Amino acid sequence: MAELLLELFSEEIPARMQARAAEDLKRLVTGALKEAELDFEKAESFATPRRLALVVDGLPLAQPDVREERRGPKVDAPEKAIEGFLNSVGLTRDQVTEVEDKKGRYLMAVIEKQGQPTADVISEAIPGVIRAFPWPKSMRWGDGSLTWVRPLHSIVCILDGQAVAFEIDGVSAGATTAGHRFMAPEPFEVADFADYKAKLRDAKVVLDPQERKLDITEQLDLYAQDNGLVPIEDVGLIDEVAGLVEWPVVLFGEFDPAFLEVPEEALISAIRTHQKYPMFRDRQTGRLAPKFAVVANLEATDGGKAIVAGNERVLSARLADTKFFWDQDLKAGLASRVPALNEIVFHEKLGSLGDKVDRVGALAVEICQYIPDADRNLVRGAARLAKADLTTEMVGEFPDLQGIMGRYYALKDGEDPAVADAIADHYRPQGPGDTCPTAPVSVAVALADKIDTLVGFFGIDEKPTGSKDPFALRRAALGVIRLILENDLRLPLSTAFAAAGAGADVSAELVAFFADRLKVYLREQGVRHDLITAVFALSGEDDLVRLLARVEALQSFLETDDGANLQAAYKRATNIVRIEEKGDDMSYAADVDTALLSQDEEKALHTQLVQATEGAASALADERFEDAMAALAALRGPVDAFFDEVTVNCDDADLRRNRLHLLSQIRATLDQVADFSKIEGAA
Repeated sequence: MAELLLELFSEEIPARMQARAAEDLKRLVTGALKEAELDFEKAESFATPRRLALVVDGLPLAQPDVREERRGPKVDAPEKAIEGFLNSVGLTRDQVTEVEDKKGRYLMAVIEKQGQPTADVISEAIPGVIRAFPWPKSMRWGDGSLTWVRPLHSIVCILDGQAVAFEIDGVSAGATTAGHRFMAPEPFEVADFADYKAKLRDAKVVLDPQERKLDITEQLDLYAQDNGLVPIEDVGLIDEVAGLVEWPVVLFGEFDPAFLEVPEEALISAIRTHQKYPMFRDRQTGRLAPKFAVVANLEATDGGKAIVAGNERVLSARLADTKFFWDQDLKAGLASRVPALNEIVFHEKLGSLGDKVDRVGALAVEICQYIPDADRNLVRGAARLAKADLTTEMVGEFPDLQGIMGRYYALKDGEDPAVADAIADHYRPQGPGDTCPTAPVSVAVALADKIDTLVGFFGIDEKPTGSKDPFALRRAALGVIRLILENDLRLPLSTAFAAAGAGADVSAELVAFFADRLKVYLREQGVRHDLITAVFALSGEDDLVRLLARVEALQSFLETDDGANLQAAYKRATNIVRIEEKGDDMSYAADVDTALLSQDEEKALHTQLVQATEGAASALADERFEDAMAALAALRGPVDAFFDEVTVNCDDADLRRNRLHLLSQIRATLDQVADFSKIEGAA
């Protein structure tokens, strides 16, 4: 078995594209191998700033030979039919045989195709892979027609120790590559993947991005341990800087501690966004330390002193700008910025940000009644100031600081801490990993902001479609769900939507939308999606806390023998009634005539149905959902006995009709708890 090594060597590949490109290379090449019926054991891809590489192990040296038998027309078929068959298989009359079976004598072509050498398959396939490569952005250079993310310089393609020859736009494949751009630029030949990886390391190139990330992390940790610091964890930043270097050398610098007067979130955003520097906290205080790291791409002869000095100068200028934004913003109180929101368009059909602030404020105050300890005056004030920091210099430069800077400015202005916290918290939760606000004022404003957005965009028919959700409405709905459930709020959705100005149709659409989002949210908790649908189907059930309690009780009930048996009985009863209603063109959803109950089993079932209906209704009214399920469980015995002993479609028309009414009552009783027809396996 053979090994394939492929390297595509180019100018610098943007860090954000490298991981995807490595996976695409593996996918496209292995796809071509599989299409050519070339099996392999393992494939692994790598990326550095200047190269994509792929190694495929366990390849055969040739495709398997193929033998195919193709049946043709009968030997006495018209000449044109025989000629057409011969043309289709590429054979002459004397190259096909005659075969006889019970249906007669017919022609048989045996086509044998010798497998191509794997090297030939690769030399034909790789140019197609390169030309079809799905870069998000690509370019052309020189006079060629090839497009690549950056100019392509060379190709290494080696199979079983031998170079595979092909050419694409003047770039010939071979066995030669080059090392680090500055420290080892001389070309060298490689024989296989092990040789390639080892020689790259000797040439100051770490091929595996995971190794580069680990190397960077270890250097940061060692410096932190020696200096009483803790690295600020930032996986995304480490991924990015590992994609900027082939030979990571971590250097360390300092900045003026006077800059620490600026809120640390602003400093971190400035340093991370513009400079890509890992940062540290003081191990004792937990506060931001005036230290940073630079991940260089070479071993400087002076030990990196000039690199550090240059980066310290650049960072000082950057932080001076950040401090300037902070100082300028503090000259105007946050409240004075609110009128400027009227000049910012939120959406052409939904008005300005000032309009949105007015709507959110009114809604937040309205829903305070559902949030324990929510002070309406504080909620009103927080809603009014929540978006004001969008007009500041700092947030204009660093949009990721919206809300965060508003909190600092509000505290500087002497606002109540609950108001300041609500300004920072009202955007949250922004994703599954984000914490959910719990402070009453924060919860009120966060809910109002998200509900207003949902009602507004649904009202102008800007709803998510397929994978498209340009206004992040799915995220907003999940945020509302988390705010309600994690704070145990008894806020009916329809009431909240109506308070936000939604009409009946929009409200119904939103309730259905929330049902789908709730399924997504609860999926990881093992809650069945069909049970959520079944409970949501109940008229008026839009209290998420109550709904979830009902779903959990229903799921526990259906996992018991009684529950499973009643689900089957529901299906049986419903199917019988549905068939008979269709055949008779009438409904059997009517009261049972007790005078027509002739058999003990139907009398017992009717008695138990009355008791179960009353018991379940009482329990549901008091939100004793386990008791409601227990009331239904008592139906199992009478239902089983009824189906065992009673003939529904009997000859007596009155008895038949009454028994169908009884079966319909089974459906009605169970549907008090949930719409059982929506439960998988129940219909």
